[in-house]
This record gives sequence, C-alpha cells and structure tokens, in this order.
Amino acid sequence: MASPTDPPAVPDPLLEWLAAAVKSGASDLHLVRGYPPVLRVHGDLTELPAPPITDTDSLLPAICPAHFAARLRDGGDVDFALDLDLGGRRQRFRVNLFHAGRVLAGCLRVIPPAIPSFAWAEFPDEVGERLADLRDGLVIVGGATGTGKSTTLAMVVNRINAAGGCRILTVEDPVEYTFPHSHGSVVTQREVGADVPTFADGLRSGLRQDPDVILVGEIRDRETAQMAMTAAETGHLVFTTLHARDAKGVVTRYADLFPQDVQRDVRGQLALSLRAVIAQRLLPAATRGAKRHLAVEVLWNTHPVAAAIRTGKVESIDNCLLTGRADGMVGFDESVRRLFQGRRISQEVAERNVTDPTALWR
Repeated sequence: MASPTDPPAVPDPLLEWLAAAVKSGASDLHLVRGYPPVLRVHGDLTELPAPPITDTDSLLPAICPAHFAARLRDGGDVDFALDLDLGGRRQRFRVNLFHAGRVLAGCLRVIPPAIPSFAWAEFPDEVGERLADLRDGLVIVGGATGTGKSTTLAMVVNRINAAGGCRILTVEDPVEYTFPHSHGSVVTQREVGADVPTFADGLRSGLRQDPDVILVGEIRDRETAQMAMTAAETGHLVFTTLHARDAKGVVTRYADLFPQDVQRDVRGQLALSLRAVIAQRLLPAATRGAKRHLAVEVLWNTHPVAAAIRTGKVESIDNCLLTGRADGMVGFDESVRRLFQGRRISQEVAERNVTDPTALWR
C-alpha cells in the first residue's frame, strides 16, 4: 500500500483531479473513458472542466500497488488505499479500479484526513456513547453504498480507542481511516489482499491476537458471518457493516447468507449475540449543494426484538421500533420526520423516505 514516505508515481492530470476533489469537498472522483473527470459533491455529479478521458489504461495502473498488478492485468477489480501529499497535507483515498467493456475505469473516494466527530456526521452522540460502552456482542451498521457506514464504525471505535485500555483489531478492504495512537490502547489494522487473504482469515487469526474489539469492514459471505457471531459470543465486541435498506433488512440478509436448512439455528445464534443494528441513509439537503443529512434507524436487541429474530417474525421488528422509544429505538420515519420538521430536507425527499407520509406532520 502506498504511503507518504513511498509515494506512487501519480500522473499529473490525476493529481490535479484529486486535488480538485479534495478542494470541492467531493466524496468521489469517477474516471471513465469517454467522459470528463466527474466528482460527486453532496450527492450530485459534477463534471470537472477537462476534456473527456481518452486513455485510462496508462493513467490508472500507475497508482496500483504491485501486489494487485497481476489481478488488474487479468481483468479483475482491485480495491486499495492511496496516500498522497497534496499541497503539503497528507490525503488518503479509497480506490476501486475495474474494467467495463474491457476498458479500465476507476472510482476514488476521498477519506477525511481525520476521523470525524459525531456532531459533524450528525450521528446521535448518545447512541455513539452507548455503542462504545458495550462490552461484547455484535453491532451491525447497514445501509446502501456511500451512506457513511465506515465513518460511523470509525467514530465509535475511535471513541473506544481514546478511552484507553483496549486491544483493537480491524480487518478492512481496504483500510480507510487510520486510528491515532492513544494511551493504554493498542490498534492493528489489517488490509484484505495485502496483510491477510480474506475477512474470514483475518477474523480467524485475529482471535489469537488477544483482541477486545474487532472491526470487520463488511460481512460478505457465510464464513465471515459465522465467525463474527462466534467472536461476539466468546466475549469480544464486534463491529461490522452489511448492505441492506433498513434494520429489518439487515437481520433478514444476515440469515440469508446461510443455507435454508440452518437458518433457524443461525437466527437463534444471532438473537443471542446481536446488540444493535444501525441503519443509515444520507438525504439531500433542502438547499441544493449543501451537505447531505443523516437519517438513522436504531434497533437495540431487546427481548421482543430477540424473540422476533429467533422465530423469524422479522416483520414485528417494525412494531418494536415504534413501541421501543423508551429503550432508545428510532425508526426511519421518526428520523426523517425530525429532519423535515427541522427544515433540513424538503417535503419531497421526506415523503420518498417514509412508509407513512402522515408521520411527517405529527
């Protein structure tokens, strides 16, 4: 993986586009042959004032780490982190290089230079504090791509790190945020493909590294899902992400990673090991071009929730979210309503993101 002390030979046009992405506050830079460089700024796509790209095959391989070069040449996708010095400041990017129509393309995500605060991310501080205070169990953050799942995990784990006294292990693809040294804590961050072959391998060997807290970048397969539950059951606090629309979808999709004949046992194990599910959406601001706002669904694993998971009656989770406010539950309808009534999102956006539009006026 590249580092500020061993910088890759980044072509000048790409350096200019990356600098523009950072300066404009973009989340991503898209590089596709036949298009100009395109930024995503607060959810909107914006073309840079440059001609269409004609040759990605010489532009993008220059930044690919040597240990991924063969996979890229063979037509595979690669994910890695890129560290650069831009104007005297260290800047980190998450890079995905891929082929489309046998032509190389890339998406480079801008990683903030420091782990954000809960206030900046608009993540409820009381929820973050409660997650950081957990001693063991499984916490899953769900949402679509680009909804801030990795940022949420980084903020919570960084709070644990700052409190001290914890051995923290992360397994990521690639490593995005880097955690600062904190007195009394020890953090090791392992990158899939560079430090360890797979998430499951990182978890398996990680259990022999005396961890208190384990961050698994994403649950993608049955083996990783099983090992995450096992680690949570054996006294570790495990944080991970899963692509799903809402908290109920996270529970359903987790079980669906397993064959039908063992899903009943998996639901029973999940009901015991799960501590919380956080689902996220980033919604366009009422003012065009302004920073997007975070809507959060918070599901704590209370006795009714555990019963719903164990019996497979996940539809009752919606009712738990409505009736569990005293336990700290928040449904998407409530979170969106607060954003709408605070005039941070438009009525049109709010209505698209609630199951019951009348909830917006309560």
